[in-house]
Amino acid sequence: MDATYDPNRLLAALARELKITTDKKLAKTLGFSAGIIAGLRAGRLALTATMYLQIQEKSGLPLPALQALSGDRRRRLRPSGSAAPGAPRTER
Repeated sequence: MDATYDPNRLLAALARELKITTDKKLAKTLGFSAGIIAGLRAGRLALTATMYLQIQEKSGLPLPALQALSGDRRRRLRPSGSAAPGAPRTER
């Protein structure tokens, strides 16, 4: 598998696996807006931990397989808004 990060590979594989022909249908199936899919394809957005979990839930594919398909080499994924263990807390 190519090690370069490219969410398009993941989206294409999901469309094939789920037998979906358009990005609009893919977005609806995954529970995303069409704008999210367009942003991922254009490189304006990156896949987040929350997105991976939602894709995993809808597709049934394991998280490591999803990461491999997209070229994501992060060892740990954290949901948006969560800090790394040991990171200083900021008061709001």
